[in-house]
Amino acid sequence: MKNKEKEQCVLYDRECIGCGECELCDLDPFKICDNCGKCLDIKEFATIKIDEIKTQDK
Repeated sequence: MKNKEKEQCVLYDRECIGCGECELCDLDPFKICDNCGKCLDIKEFATIKIDEIKTQDK
């Protein structure tokens, strides 16, 4: 029999016990996550404001 390492739990500091809690939807705990992204605050694009550009003079 091979010595197989257990996976780490992604939610708690322990080995995975196969409870499935990590696969539940954050918005609806009775639904399995389907990666819809509704729980993430992702915009189609992002902008940044540049205050200054520094260059090194030779």
